[in-house]
Amino acid sequence: MSLVVDTSLDDAVRAMCAGDGDAFRVVYRAVHPTLQRYLEVLVGPLDAEDVASETWGQACRDLHRFAGDADGFRGWVTTIGRHRALDHLRRRSRRPQVDRDLTGLEVVGDSDVLASVDESLGTATAMALIRTLPQAQAEAVMLRAVMGLDARTAGEILGRRPGAVRTAAQRGLTTLGRLLAEQDRKFQHHRDVFASPGAEEVR
Repeated sequence: MSLVVDTSLDDAVRAMCAGDGDAFRVVYRAVHPTLQRYLEVLVGPLDAEDVASETWGQACRDLHRFAGDADGFRGWVTTIGRHRALDHLRRRSRRPQVDRDLTGLEVVGDSDVLASVDESLGTATAMALIRTLPQAQAEAVMLRAVMGLDARTAGEILGRRPGAVRTAAQRGLTTLGRLLAEQDRKFQHHRDVFASPGAEEVR
């Protein structure tokens, strides 16, 4: 009989480590969507699925080495994913997808901007916007704001100090807020251009 019956993700992780297949499915469904989004930022949407498969394959093989709660598992499997993604990029002899450098912006702490981007533009477009950030900012935003990892865990994954991760995430969110404002202005402009003449007199 499965050990997972309406329990928390922490309980599911413990049950998974004890060999419960149903618990693994619970953990997978909870962790995989944001993990894949993070991998999309690193390798792009076309290659992320393959890298995610490699990540989960290694996680299953090495699960006996893991001990911890749900947050610990998220950090552990994300570290594996990042290593697999960087290996993938080295095999392809190309750098992570970063189109422009938008550093030097004012640091703010409004993490709600990510939800605004996602709500206004949709998940796929939001991920595309995040991929335009410098790599350090994009990864920090994904780990902190999307995956919900604390700064210490995110820092361990990235090999950076927690304070540096917080700053990178804040700068990335500031940039996303400005990009969202640009999108809103463009939308308003196109709406005005193609607006119906309404009550204007027809000549």
